[in-house]
Amino acid sequence: MKIVSTKNNLQVLHEDNHIIVVNKRVGDIVQGDKTGDKPLSEVVKEYIKEKYNKPGEVFLGVVHRLDRPTTGIVVFARTSKALTRLNELFSNRETQKTYWAVVKNKPPQDHDTLVHFLKRNPQNNTSKAHLKEVPESKKASLDYKVIAALNHYFALEINLHTGRHHQIRAQLAAIGCPIKGDLKYGFDRSNPDGGIHLHARKLVFTHPVSKETLSLVAPVPDDAIWQAI
Repeated sequence: MKIVSTKNNLQVLHEDNHIIVVNKRVGDIVQGDKTGDKPLSEVVKEYIKEKYNKPGEVFLGVVHRLDRPTTGIVVFARTSKALTRLNELFSNRETQKTYWAVVKNKPPQDHDTLVHFLKRNPQNNTSKAHLKEVPESKKASLDYKVIAALNHYFALEINLHTGRHHQIRAQLAAIGCPIKGDLKYGFDRSNPDGGIHLHARKLVFTHPVSKETLSLVAPVPDDAIWQAI
């Protein structure tokens, strides 16, 4: 059963005058797309408008995105000043992003650094990981380590060094470890809620205004496999 976020069930991880950080559910899209479904950005605006009784249009800036079937931490800016600074932080990769993934097979090593060259295919909205550079490819790098062995799956913790399209999904598939539920990248069946077992677990960054270091952790979705980890 797919649950989407509403202003009444929004999972807020941090909130102040300049930013709001939420835990995205499987069904949420961060920004509007061709589906016409209400994006998370609009839900957060409704939440702010109601909570603070704000007249008129609420300002909210989208700083980064997560794929629709992915869950976890998403940061929004509540002021234009915060948006400008957060955009710089994210584009300069001055953030530490940690993901958790549940995969089908045990990786070749318990921990490793993966480096591939990803080439995006706009026709089917996928990226293919190549070991050597190919035309129009971009270098992608991440570290992973195995953090749990489950009955049929393995849980990995992943730290990203680059931010490429479908990077974790494509790189893990390339080493024979497709993410649970990820049909696009070689898993054999979908999850009941249409999501995949990839979760943006932790984000460490400098607050755009106060300059304090924020270290935020998103609880995993309420499903048996995540809870087992």
